[in-house]
Formats: sequence, structure tokens, C-alpha cells
Amino acid sequence: MGKWIYFFEEGNGDMKALLGGKGAGLAEMKRIGLPVPEGFTITTEACQQYILSKTFLKEALQTEVLSALKLLESKTGKQFGNPENPLLVSVRSGAVFSMPGMMDTILNLGLNQATTEGLAVLTGNERFAYDCYRRFMQMFSDVVLGIPKYQFDHVFENFKEFKGVTLDTELEAEDLKSIIEQYQQKIRHATGKSFPEDPYEQLILAIESVFKSWNNPRATVYRNINDIPHNLGTAVNIQEMVFGNLGDTSGTGVAFTRNPSTGDKEFLGEFLMNAQGEDVVAGIRTPNPIKALENILPEVYEQFVGIAKVLETHYRDMQDIEFTVEKGKLFMLQTRTGKRTIQAALGIAVDFVSEGLITKEEALLRINAEQLDQLLHPCFEEEALKEATLITKGLPASPGAATGQVFFNAADVVRAMEKGIKAVLVRMETSPEDIEGMVAGVGILTARGGMTSHAAVVARGMGKCCVAGCGELTVEEHLKRFISNDVIVNEGDYISLNGNDGSVYLGKIKTRSAVLGDAFNTLMDWADEARVLSIRTNADNPRDAGVAVGFGAEGIGLCRTEHMFFEEDRIPVVRRMILSQSVEDRAEELSKLLPFQENDFKAIFKIMGERPVTIRLLDPPLHEFLPHKAEDVAVLAKEMNLETYQLQQIVDGMQEFNPMLGHRGCRLAITWPEIYGMQAEAIFRAAISVLKETGVEVKPEIMIPLVGFKEELKQLKELVDQTAERIFEELGTRLSYAVGTMIEVPRAALIADEIAKDASFFSFGTNDLTQMTLGFSRDDSGKFIGAYRQMGIFEKDPFETIDQHGVGKLMKIAVDLGRKEKPNLKMGICGEHGGEPKSIAFCHELGLNYVSCSPFRVPIARLAAAQAAIQQKNNF
Repeated sequence: MGKWIYFFEEGNGDMKALLGGKGAGLAEMKRIGLPVPEGFTITTEACQQYILSKTFLKEALQTEVLSALKLLESKTGKQFGNPENPLLVSVRSGAVFSMPGMMDTILNLGLNQATTEGLAVLTGNERFAYDCYRRFMQMFSDVVLGIPKYQFDHVFENFKEFKGVTLDTELEAEDLKSIIEQYQQKIRHATGKSFPEDPYEQLILAIESVFKSWNNPRATVYRNINDIPHNLGTAVNIQEMVFGNLGDTSGTGVAFTRNPSTGDKEFLGEFLMNAQGEDVVAGIRTPNPIKALENILPEVYEQFVGIAKVLETHYRDMQDIEFTVEKGKLFMLQTRTGKRTIQAALGIAVDFVSEGLITKEEALLRINAEQLDQLLHPCFEEEALKEATLITKGLPASPGAATGQVFFNAADVVRAMEKGIKAVLVRMETSPEDIEGMVAGVGILTARGGMTSHAAVVARGMGKCCVAGCGELTVEEHLKRFISNDVIVNEGDYISLNGNDGSVYLGKIKTRSAVLGDAFNTLMDWADEARVLSIRTNADNPRDAGVAVGFGAEGIGLCRTEHMFFEEDRIPVVRRMILSQSVEDRAEELSKLLPFQENDFKAIFKIMGERPVTIRLLDPPLHEFLPHKAEDVAVLAKEMNLETYQLQQIVDGMQEFNPMLGHRGCRLAITWPEIYGMQAEAIFRAAISVLKETGVEVKPEIMIPLVGFKEELKQLKELVDQTAERIFEELGTRLSYAVGTMIEVPRAALIADEIAKDASFFSFGTNDLTQMTLGFSRDDSGKFIGAYRQMGIFEKDPFETIDQHGVGKLMKIAVDLGRKEKPNLKMGICGEHGGEPKSIAFCHELGLNYVSCSPFRVPIARLAAAQAAIQQKNNF
């Protein structure tokens, strides 16, 4: 049998995989001499074993738990279940990767009627003892017995209203005894049994429930969102309770060593006196800023600030710290790498380099490349903001701007999102059950809670705009409305949230693009120094090209010419060209399209300057350009002097059963070469025109799509070369260009050496390569991909990240064969995977020259490429 349990002093901070993040943090704090309550960790391996065989807990593990509990008793001088000196413990989950609020925690375990009475005598504080007992009953009933927390909240709030008090602390011991009796009745009604009195039974059931919580719906959703593997399991930490609710010299809180929203070098946090930790994160009471602790308990504050500095220096990163003060004595309950906004992450990384705590390479590796996307979200226009109606103000829990319609529960937000409605989730306070609504919404607004509340922490991790702790807000969920300063906002009404200052406005507000800031530019400069891959963009128009250049794109890896054909002033010409009954008629219509295409390319070339531009010649099947509505068919028929029914027959005849595999790409050009001839002519005329006007020699790269046979590329390359010679002779100017192909057909990858003979470059079109290799339709596979992920058939959607074992193997074959034929053959990727970090890392491993992605993902690609190079260099 393996070792399932480690006392804190047996572990260290490098054992996260076995002890989870919380357990490793407690072990490391214990190791460096910080005041940590005694306890032990049940490993993630034990959780994995429990998931495989639930009898495991009743057999092997239970014996080891009871043995560890005896040792904990000797360490603390207390006895589990003994009313004279009871040992109470917390039972907390602790996953390898931080998953705040996603799994379950139980405090004050070990209490029953006898130990509660004993605790009252021992502490001389009857109110404290019964407050602990009612908290324990509520948490245990929710987590273990499956009785929803809100049922107990109703009892508690109704009793406070009956007594005419506002704060929990205003209730006396006798009040709490009455509440506990009502809790007991609710438990008996719900389960048919009394609340379990045996502390050992409580402990085993609690451990089992924490193990089970690894696979609860909210935890599963969180792992899917954050790309956390589902097979890791959670550790369980059993720790001696220390009490922040023992009176005016006791308290509890959470703090960050730097500002998690802005990255500023300031100690930030919140605490409550005479409270337990759940009170802070749940937003049940409004907490005090951590600085106020200096006036209440100055010695404790000074000690805590010193420990916080020690932890930040020790871990060389911003820390998220939980603490409790029991009768003036400070205890550290947790330290972990603090979640932060991407703005804060950039600022902290740059500051840590300047402070000599980390290297540039470490700074780059600490930024989640995907999160850079959050920087590009809009913020409110200042002029529009001046005219907006402010209805309340709360805490700026997570920055950004969000405008949407109000909804009051997670399910309604999800339904709204499915209908294309931008929704703002409004709650008294959020809980882990709200996770799907928080994901689906554009913003979150809560009446309760502080900067470390559930809403704030989760929203920051997601990059969602969040305003928390709006004390003036009255949320009436049953009426589907909220009231603030006499303003009533009903479900479906629009509000706007400013997560930068906590303001909440009525109605919609115009937004503007975000400012990236100096830290972003510094990190991007460091990334460019480190990366090997070039970063290009997918851009079909000057606007997108300009945006991409602004974000650092070094060229265009995919310019899709078919998008140009759909413009309103040219689609009629395109349709007449397609429906022409002779080559001559088709050529006439193509001659009308030529100036359009030439101007398109010219505008893009001017933006890109000397940067390379890869232009993919027409790819989709022609029926996509034809009218489908009867009225549009009638209009076109009149223009072409045809009867409507005649044109409809032609249109119907061009429909394909499987267009993805039909008459498209190079197959279209083999049968209708005049289309590619026109496009090549437009490219060369535009390039020469820009050269003559600006003196800048552009670098056109002409890409032939869907090649699967070497003869396809050979014939079409000859067509392009002949067109080039004709235009160069006519205009008296020559320039260099390249002709290559898109590797998107599996056969092309398998005969890449043959295709390379006539190709100057390969560009992997991983969208179609994935479809053809897997036999998955990108448009229809959503019906089963979710189920495939849940069942572990694959971890990630293969259209989001490259299927390295299948599609990736074909890519490697193509790279090896292509470079065997031409050692300097340029290769890149231009599918949607070109902006996804794991796929970028794979492209780096393959030795590609560049990746190409959408304009707004260029910064992500720059950073991901740098991270791939650093990790390869350091053999990570």
C-alpha cells in the first residue's frame, strides 16, 4: 500500500502534484518556520484511488486516517470527540491547480451537543461555541447531506428579522441554540435522520464528500474552462481549527502581497473581526481593508506584513494569503500564487524582473498567453460615460467594461447567451453554483462581497468585468428585479458595469478599445527577443492588416480572396461569371473583376510594405456565391436575360452534396484556369503599382489551395508563371514572388516530397486537414465533441488545438519529406490553430518558420512562440 497521508512537516512546496496546492503551501510555510496550525494532507493519489474504488476509504485509507488523527491529538494536546478539551478540525480540498470555490470545505468538524457544551466551558464563551456548531451543521448538511445552503440561510435570516437585528454577531447564545434546533428539524425532515453525533463518522463522511466534489458539475466546468486535466484528483487537508470568532481580539482575512487587479506594489486585503473565513469570501458581512488591522491589532498587523514579504520573496511571486487571528495570535492558513488580472500579471512580471527577483525568461513563462486576449476588450468612451446615469457604486472587483441585459440566475444567463443575448449576472452574492452563468455572462454584479469574494476571485481569473459589494443594491430575485437609490431595474433591462472603478450605470454605454500599456510593450519586446517562430496574420482587407501590424504581425500568412468576392458591388459580377455559358463570357466578367481585385491587393500591399503577403487563390465551391432566395434569383435572371426557372435550374445543378470535398480549390482552377489567371494578374499588377508609387518592393506569395497531386500544383504554378511573365513584359518591371501550396489534404502530407519539387513554401491549413483526417465536420461535430471530452476520448476539441497524435503526425511527415527534398523550404501554419498556444508550441517543435493567426491573436502568438522557445531551450 502506498503512503496516503503526509503531516505538514513531511512535505514541501515542490510536492503540489501529490499534496495539492494548499497542502504544499502549508507544508512549505511550516518548513520555513511560519505559524501554521497542526495538520496533515491526504494525497491526490488517494482521491484517484477513491474514484476508482469507493470501498478504498472504508478499508485501507480509513485506518491510516484514524492513526494520523491520534498523532494530531498528541501534537495539539487535544482529543477528538472529548468534551473536556475537544479537537476540532477543518476539512478542506486542495487541488494541484487552484480552483477557488469549486470544491467543498467543512469547518469546525468534531462538534456535537456534548463537545459544543464542552467548548463553551473551555473558552468561557457560550455564544462562540454555539456559533461554531450552527456553522458546522450548515456546512456539513450542504456538503455531505446534500441539503442546499439556502434553506439554512432562510432560517438564519428569518430569525435575525424576528429578533430585529442586522448583524450575525448581534445574536446571543440562546438565539443560536434556537436556530440550531430549527436546523435539526430541517435535517430530520430532509433525511429522515438526526444530524450525525459521532465525530469519527463526521470525519470519514466529510473526506468522502471532498473526494466526490472533484467531479461535481461546477468543478468539471471550471476545469474545462481552464484546461485542467480531469484525472488529477484533489488532496484533502485535515487541520486543527483556530478560531477567528472568539471575540474582539480574534478575526480572519485574506490578503494579496500586490494589487491583483492593477499589479501595483501595495499590500491589499480584507478582514473581519470575530468571524470565520467563510464570512469574508461569502460576503455575508462587509469586510474591512487590511490596513485597518494596524489600528485594531498593531502587533499582529506588523507580524503579518513581515510574513507576507517573506512569502513573496520566498516564492518569487505575488501571494494570496489566508490568515486567522485567535485571541491576538496570528496563524497562517494558506499561501498560494495569487490569481490576478492580465493587466496585473504583466505589471507584476515586469516589476519582479526590475526588482531582481526573476529573469526575463521567467517573466515570459508566467504570463498565460491566452489571457492577453482580455487586454483587447473595450472600455467605455469617456464622453458617453459623462452622459450615463449612475445608479450605484461598488468595488472594482475585476476590470473592464460590460454592457448587457440583467438576469438573476445562472441558468437564465446561459439561456440568454444561447440566444445571442449579452447578459449581466446580478446576485446578492455569487456562489460556486453560479459558475456556468459567470462563464456565459459578459459581466457580474453583486450586492455583497469584497475584493476577495467568490465573485471577485473567479471573475478576475476569467477576465470578466465584475462589480461587487454594492451595499445600496437590493436584489429581489423572486421578483426578477433589483432596486438601487429608488431606481428599479427589471430582468431584461440594460445596465453597464465599469470594473475599473466599480460604477454601475443604467442602459447601454459606448465603448472604446483598451490601452495596452508600457508593461505589455515591454513583455512583447522580451518575447520577440526569445522567440524563433515568425508571427503572421490572417487578413483579407486593409483594416485587419493594419490592426495586425499594430500588434506586431510580421506578414500575412493567409489572405482569403473569396472574401473579397462577396462585396456588394462585385457579387453580381461574380455570379454572372459563374453562370456564364462560354469561356468568352466568363473571361468578360472576369475582366470586370480584375480592377476590383487589383485595388484590393494594392491596398493590402501598401499597409504591409516589405512584409511578405501570402494570398490564397479562390478556394470555396462556386455555389456559395450564388443566390438562394427566390427574389435574388429573379433579379439575377433578369440581368442575364434568362427566365427565373431557367436560372433556378442552373443554380440547383451547381449544388454539391459534400462541398468540402467537391469542386473547389485547385480542382476549380484545373477546370476553369481563367479564374486563377485573373487573380494572379491582379496580384502582379498591384505589386508593381505599389513598387512604382512607393519604391517599396512587396513580397507576394501565391498559395494554391487543396492540392493533393503533384500535377495539380505543377500545372497551376505554370499558369501563374506565364501570367507573371506576361505582366512583367507589359509593364516593363519585374519583381520576385513565390508560389506554394496549402497542405490540407492528407494525401498532400504523405507525398510532400513530390509536391515540394514545385513549391516554394508549404502552409498547413489545419482546419481542413483536421476535418479530412478525423472525418469530423467543423460545422456539425459540436453535437458530439462535448460528449467525447467528458468521456475522455480526447481532452481538447481538435478544432481548438491540433490533434498532435493524428493530424500532427501527418504534419511531421510533410515537414520531414518536404525538407528532405528542399532543405530550406519555408513552412507555416494558417489555420485557426495558429493563434492557440499549445498548437504554436507544437509548430515550434516541428521547426516551422511561422504561424499565422487572426489579428487580435497576434500578441498571444508572439508570447506563446517565445514560451515554446524558452521551454525547449530549458528542456521543460
